[in-house]
Amino acid sequence: MRILVINGVNLNMLGVREPHLYGSKDYNALVSYINDSARNLDIEAVCFQSNHEGAIVEEIQKALGRFDGIIINAGAYTHTSIAILDALKAVGLPTVEVHLTDIAQREEFRRHSYISLYAEKVICGLGFEGYKLALGHFASEKQ
Repeated sequence: MRILVINGVNLNMLGVREPHLYGSKDYNALVSYINDSARNLDIEAVCFQSNHEGAIVEEIQKALGRFDGIIINAGAYTHTSIAILDALKAVGLPTVEVHLTDIAQREEFRRHSYISLYAEKVICGLGFEGYKLALGHFASEKQ
């Protein structure tokens, strides 16, 4: 099983950006955590990060026929990007939305997610662990 893990805008700033919300571990630590978690579940995870909405859309489009599912944390694009939603719908791959923080407990504008209109599961507020749970969701689906 191959899973594409997409991290969007500002995720590359983990460890620097608002550590009281996102913690002190950097993006490389997140990628290592995802890869270790995937390996333990016998899943191949491919991580992609971009601060550019169009690049995220293109990566989703390229996933068709190459991946069995998508885990996505689009960052702030979660709340603004109909284009990312449309790309997910177009490729039709099973999708799990992940957020490091609990977006329902944050600013009002963060409480709406376009991605959740398509995602089959949403995991919020569990930090890095959310990615492990998302991978576990796919692992349970393959059994």
